Amino acid sequence: MSSIKSLLTIADCDFEENVKIIEPVNLYGCKIGKDSFIGPFVEVQKNVKIGKNTRISSHSFICEGVTIGDNVFIGHGVMFINDKFVDENTKRETHVGSNTKIGSASSILPVKIGKNVVIGAGSVVTKDVPDNAVICGNPARIIRINGDLNE
Repeated sequence: MSSIKSLLTIADCDFEENVKIIEPVNLYGCKIGKDSFIGPFVEVQKNVKIGKNTRISSHSFICEGVTIGDNVFIGHGVMFINDKFVDENTKRETHVGSNTKIGSASSILPVKIGKNVVIGAGSVVTKDVPDNAVICGNPARIIRINGDLNE
């Protein structure tokens, strides 16, 4: 006889109010801000901090050591990567600034992404990105720098 496993795996997470989660998901040891959304087939590992009003679309993977600001949109199938090929003791972190939009199928290596950034779908982000940049490609390159998108 087969057993049916739960579609919702959540362990040791801190949720602020009004967080919406669509199962199945794997969330463990993370903090998710107020009014955020986590789509189905998303994994968020320990020591991840997600700001308020942030949307993580389906099939995305957010590895340990990622901090995501407020009002961020992450498209479908976005992969955050922190693989350690040189030194196991090196701490690899990624920071995503507030009001940033990351297009579907993008890969984000350990970098600092500024606020108000737009990352085109399918981009591979290998270097730090300044505030207000629009980037795309493999490897991602700056296409232009916009004025403050919130003005």
